[in-house]
This record gives sequence, C-alpha cells and structure tokens, in this order.
Amino acid sequence: MEPLPALGRGRGGVQEPQKPAPAKAGGDLAIRPVFHQLEARVEAHVFIAFLAHCLHVTLARRLHALAPGLTPRSVLEKFAAVQMIDVHLPTTDGRELLLTRYTEPEPELNLLLKKLKLELPAQPQPKITASASAPPTPL
Repeated sequence: MEPLPALGRGRGGVQEPQKPAPAKAGGDLAIRPVFHQLEARVEAHVFIAFLAHCLHVTLARRLHALAPGLTPRSVLEKFAAVQMIDVHLPTTDGRELLLTRYTEPEPELNLLLKKLKLELPAQPQPKITASASAPPTPL
C-alpha cells in the first residue's frame, strides 16, 4: 500500500517534514547555513531551530482545529503586516518621551485573531528619559 501524499502523515500519525520547494528569491532556501566555531553555539542553533519547529507544529494543529484550510506560512505572512515602532519625542526640558507602538491590524487579521482566540497585548506605556544615557522609566 502506498502512502497518501494528501494526508502528509507518516507512521503513527506523526507529520513528516515537507520536502523543500525549489529555491525562490528571498525564500527559506536563500538562507545559507551558519557555520559555528564553538560547540555551544552549534547546540544553541539546533535548540532554537527545534523550538521554531515546535511552534510551527503547534500553530498547524491549532489552525487545523480552529481555522481549517489555513497554513502556518499564510498566517505568519498575515501577522508580518503588524509592525512595531519606537517614536522618540523630545520635550522642552531636555528629556525624551519614548512611545513604543504596534500598528493596528487589518480587518482580515482581526478576523483571524478572533478565529484563533488570540488577543494582541495592550500598547506599552510611554517612557520618559532624563538624558540619553539614563535608562527609560515608565510614566
């Protein structure tokens, strides 16, 4: 009996890694391998890659349950539209006001957030600094 390619599952229901697609400009395969000189760095690199894989599989399962038909890659592309910026505003007394803000999600992303039962965190509180060398303090 031949495996069913549409299911994408191997033995025991464990999902097998997908075969890489042909390299595209700017795609995942355009990233070159990182050569580490220290064993600790190699282990750290493998650990981070494993964590990324775990998050990818978790997202795929959550999508399968709550938003069938969506892929983790398409969801991550939608979330990439949300950007975080730091707005630095000088005050008249020489201090600086720092506003860290993320952009408001598009309606399509809001719908996806509701479908996945997720909520974006509240906008961070503004911070004000006495000078460029002092650490920011919350208002």
